[in-house]
Amino acid sequence: MSYTQSMKKYSIALLLSCIVFAKSNIAILPMEGINIPIIYQTKAKLLFASGFEDGVYIDEILVPDNEDYDYIRGKDNTTGFSWPINILGASQSALHRVSEGQNKALYSEIVPLLGHDHTSTHALYNHENSRPAGDTQLTYEILNITEGKKDLYIRYWMKIDANMLGEIDKWRALFEYKTKDYKDPGAGGTGYRLIAFIYTDTEGKPSWHLQGDKDSSHPIWECDTLTPTKACNNHNVPVVFNEWFLTEYYWHWSNGNDGYMVWKINGKIVGEHHGATTRHNNPIDFILFTQLYGNSTPKYQWIDDIEIWDSMPN
Repeated sequence: MSYTQSMKKYSIALLLSCIVFAKSNIAILPMEGINIPIIYQTKAKLLFASGFEDGVYIDEILVPDNEDYDYIRGKDNTTGFSWPINILGASQSALHRVSEGQNKALYSEIVPLLGHDHTSTHALYNHENSRPAGDTQLTYEILNITEGKKDLYIRYWMKIDANMLGEIDKWRALFEYKTKDYKDPGAGGTGYRLIAFIYTDTEGKPSWHLQGDKDSSHPIWECDTLTPTKACNNHNVPVVFNEWFLTEYYWHWSNGNDGYMVWKINGKIVGEHHGATTRHNNPIDFILFTQLYGNSTPKYQWIDDIEIWDSMPN
């Protein structure tokens, strides 16, 4: 076989490979000077997206035995995705009102407003207007996860009040996941929690705070933007109040050293972890996707333009 005939066969093979890989959503990077493709990355798949546009609503009909859950339903006519969120095999995901005192403390609504791009949009509005006995918590819970050993990338726009600004030793939880067998301190659980906070210190200065822990009293690792460290690769990013900010979470689920977690605010890293993102190989049990939870009252927030991917998009 001549060199020309050989190169023609390589070229045809390359063309066929490109067609096959393109249909499989696999990107191809040719080696320089050689007509042989190298598979280097699968494209991220969008699992869910919604901006709470026309077609999405909070169901006013309570589900028996789940009266403290409010179900978001309907198809987002802009993105084509339907509520509730059912990623990772989840089911019965909903807004959960916790310890709210006769249904008077916590409130959710889908409202029209100016969005992060200064155009008219709809967003999920959550509000806590009082503090009854005990802590209150309002979270969108992605529940009954059956495929909890997978990577995930989450992003959405958020706006929160500034009522904790200048206050001493305040905290506000924004996001978390818990694995199977995560328990209270002293209960002997083998689980793991990843959680994102806003803290204020003894001078009332706020910071972004990310941690993984074995229970609420025993962090395994922590990242705080008031104390940037090389291990966290974080920056002293100011906490954003009363204006929209983009929050991003990505984790590579792993029980080993190849695990990874990163949290970004407006594109800047505020927390990063290299290492296990679980304990004892436990899968993720549920995700507290958004939270209105903390020791400062009143408080409120808006959430908009949610995207969930199976890996980090390019």
